Amino acid sequence: MNIGNLQINGHAALAPMAGVADRAMRELCVSYGASFVIGEMASSKGISMRDRKSSELLALSDAERPAGVQLFGDDPLIMAKAAELAMRYAPDFIDVNMGCPAPKVAGNGGGSALMKNPQLAAHIVRECVRAVPVPVTVKMRIGWGDGQCNAPELAALCEQAGAAAITVHGRTRAQMYAPPVHYDMIRAVKQAVSVPVIGNGDITDGVSARRMLDETGCDFLMVGRGALGRPWVFQRIDAYLERGEILPDPPLETQMRVMLGHICMLCAYKGDYIGMREARKHAAWYIRGVRGAASYRNRIGQLSTIGELESLAEDILKNA
Repeated sequence: MNIGNLQINGHAALAPMAGVADRAMRELCVSYGASFVIGEMASSKGISMRDRKSSELLALSDAERPAGVQLFGDDPLIMAKAAELAMRYAPDFIDVNMGCPAPKVAGNGGGSALMKNPQLAAHIVRECVRAVPVPVTVKMRIGWGDGQCNAPELAALCEQAGAAAITVHGRTRAQMYAPPVHYDMIRAVKQAVSVPVIGNGDITDGVSARRMLDETGCDFLMVGRGALGRPWVFQRIDAYLERGEILPDPPLETQMRVMLGHICMLCAYKGDYIGMREARKHAAWYIRGVRGAASYRNRIGQLSTIGELESLAEDILKNA
């Protein structure tokens, strides 16, 4: 698949999950075969005002490329200015967020709220395309709510405005993350545009990846929550799509080793204080399905050092 002049190999990318898809997560997923990654969404207003926290979300390392940055906002000129400023971090592409359902984003006119104003959404894409020398992509949902599923029409407008690829999460904003994924609407988007369409929603393994491709005809896949505590999901997807092989999850010992490595990276990039507090949610995802997981969650909620996490992993392996 090509995003503009950017060649993408493989089958699946990591979604730009806020509060999750940071540098450590992105680099880890790339090591397991993620074809590209997108950083956590960043506020266009914050970037244009030189806000340090917003700008930090744009930083990319060589170990995670190809990689894009994602911007949100509802003002075309501010979005374009933010895209231009983002180029100092040398992203391989710029992604425009039209799918975030969070009230603090959609409630202010950004994210999925842009689906209610297709002309404004297309104007944003057009201004961003003019502002940067790299491809501009869009990530959207299928619509705002029941009876408001306008993703095919919006995707066509975005393509006309210069979007190089469209990612579609097969749910409405009203659904948030509740089932089902509407494969038929992703297929409708694919039929409405000529640029690549990337399917997103409930892809957790090779079988679900195959279903997304077969039922939508999409060109590529994007994995979000399916990678939480399971960065090896990309390896499993590749094995199934390329060889029909169903890989099991790694042995528990390997899973704990990956968890520890992930948290060590977090601490290296963010410092122990922030890293260990963010480690709590990641550790909870890694132990899903582990015997006695409920009893370990209390300890996870109190984690403050790598040593405590190592002790937890040792107890999990001992009692498995």
